[in-house]
Amino acid sequence: MLMLSVYNTLAREKQVFTPIEPGKVRMYVCGMTVYDLCHIGHARMLTAFDVVVRWLRASGYQVDYVRNITDIEDKIINRALELGITPEALVDRTIAEMHEDLGALYLQPPTHEPRATQHVGGMIRLIEGLIANGRAYPAENGDVYYAVREFPGYGKLSRKSLDDLRAGERVGIDPHKRDPLDFVLWKAAKPGEPQWDSPWGPGRPGWHIECSAMSEYHLGSHFDIHGGGEDLQFPHHENEIAQSEGCHNHSYVNYWLHNGFLQLHGEKMSKSLGNFFTIRDVLKHFDGEVVRFLLIRGHYRSPINYSEELMRDAKNGLERLYTALKNVPPVGRAPIDWESDYARRFKTVMDDDFNTPEAIAVLFEMANEVNRTGSAELSAQLKGLAGILGLLQRDAVDFLQAAHGEGGLSAEAIEQMIVARTEARKAKNFAESDRIRDELLKAGVVLEDAAGKTTWRRQ
Repeated sequence: MLMLSVYNTLAREKQVFTPIEPGKVRMYVCGMTVYDLCHIGHARMLTAFDVVVRWLRASGYQVDYVRNITDIEDKIINRALELGITPEALVDRTIAEMHEDLGALYLQPPTHEPRATQHVGGMIRLIEGLIANGRAYPAENGDVYYAVREFPGYGKLSRKSLDDLRAGERVGIDPHKRDPLDFVLWKAAKPGEPQWDSPWGPGRPGWHIECSAMSEYHLGSHFDIHGGGEDLQFPHHENEIAQSEGCHNHSYVNYWLHNGFLQLHGEKMSKSLGNFFTIRDVLKHFDGEVVRFLLIRGHYRSPINYSEELMRDAKNGLERLYTALKNVPPVGRAPIDWESDYARRFKTVMDDDFNTPEAIAVLFEMANEVNRTGSAELSAQLKGLAGILGLLQRDAVDFLQAAHGEGGLSAEAIEQMIVARTEARKAKNFAESDRIRDELLKAGVVLEDAAGKTTWRRQ
């Protein structure tokens, strides 16, 4: 029997996945800090874990998927001040925009989407537990810090030692910290900022404590999978482990999964570097399913590049798959035959740490076979397997005829030109007929004549 194996960052190796509770998976992924529109690098991370959840569910697991929202943070406060609105108004607007963008990429909603501000009480209780265990301390300025040297396992995820971290320390020394490496759990209130009451005075939580509290509330203090971008390994995920294990004195997460970066000209795409495109920027030119196809065509742990040329290549690839479905419409929605050769190969590669590039290669082989044999049953299997990846679930003709945000002739204009071409052919005016075909081709529209009918698709 095939077993799912995943690359566990904590162990630095692939391991057979064994959930804590048979048949059920509890999974947490660090979501967005909602101060601005999501960029395409964020889409890379969110789509990667959407595929993980889809495959777990296709494998028969009941998945409790939590993806949080950070709705209180310095960037949110500063952006709200710039715009002259309240942080709450900025957060509500940005969350609505995020949901719209992720829906365009065919991401399924998480089981739970907690906001940090809904869990401040849980964060305070965690901090109290850490103080009681001697791993955190209140400072005179009203802040509360985590004492990293009081947690023996600090650095086990990122493979960083405290001595190496201390040697590389460049930030100014905070006189309120016992050690420069200590990090803040609770920030004392500043004038004009959102604040909550606490045993240490009014203030707000630090960023790292938020995920420890939200994951514990929804999944318990020990759960199966924690995911996020590879840039979160240190310090964010390292600090989460220190907080949760430092409070509860037992293991926090069994499997840590991290996705590779989306790169532009060889650099990580990020707002801090200023080299990014928002999801909305890209959707002005390309269909959301094309974007999704590009993002999952590379393995989730590997860096992938973004360019307009690669986007067009992804568009062409997706059109090849949809063309097979158009030429040979699937027979209903038949269940996947997991005993068939294609499905078994698809499952084998997906069970090997969610190897989507190899899974997509199987889809292309199926499409070629559909075109060769005209098998409607195989076409249905192609659609079913692709659906696990969030692909090929639209009407094939609709997809192939859609403008995908790139402008060009409208469907109505194309249909009118096809009618004119048909009339020209009936009148044996083949020069006019060829002229119309060439004009459509220049506009990116391909005509296909078969069985006395003319169909079209965008090139």
